[in-house]
Amino acid sequence: MDKADERVAIFIDGSNFYHCLKEDFGTAAIDFGKLAECLASGRQLLRIYYYNAPVNAKTYPEQYKRQQQFFDRLRNTPYLSLRLGRLETRRGSTVEKGVDVAIAVDMLKMAFRDLYDTAILISGDGDFAYAAEAVKDLGKHVENAMPKSGISFHLKSACDRFILLDENFLRECFIGDSSRSRSR
Repeated sequence: MDKADERVAIFIDGSNFYHCLKEDFGTAAIDFGKLAECLASGRQLLRIYYYNAPVNAKTYPEQYKRQQQFFDRLRNTPYLSLRLGRLETRRGSTVEKGVDVAIAVDMLKMAFRDLYDTAILISGDGDFAYAAEAVKDLGKHVENAMPKSGISFHLKSACDRFILLDENFLRECFIGDSSRSRSR
């Protein structure tokens, strides 16, 4: 298959990616359109799917307001679909629900429908290794992309290719002053 004919879908585990960006670079200000272009690398980008869960507006009004502004920016990114799960409080801690299952189901559903040739999964959650293997069993390729702090051996091993999202790769994707060093 010619590289230009290869269809790519990108699946982003938003919370997982956010925390790794903050840990590795001190910022999570990413232009997701530019990131998708860099990851597609000359291949046909079909769509970016970004998964997250909104914080509680009553409990965390300022964080909710910032998150909604971020979601609005995502909604204005061409070819990006925002998929939201939910946050639940269990035994005094907050847990994200519905996000991982949505990612796995979407990857499999779209592979089964032959909507892409290659899935690029931005996550460091090793539980996705099973979804990656299932997508590969359907004849598709799966690539895993992640900053250093979020690399999962199990997920990386299950995928056909790994892309390290280091400062060099992300240089053009950061929003704001790109001349300052983002490494910690």
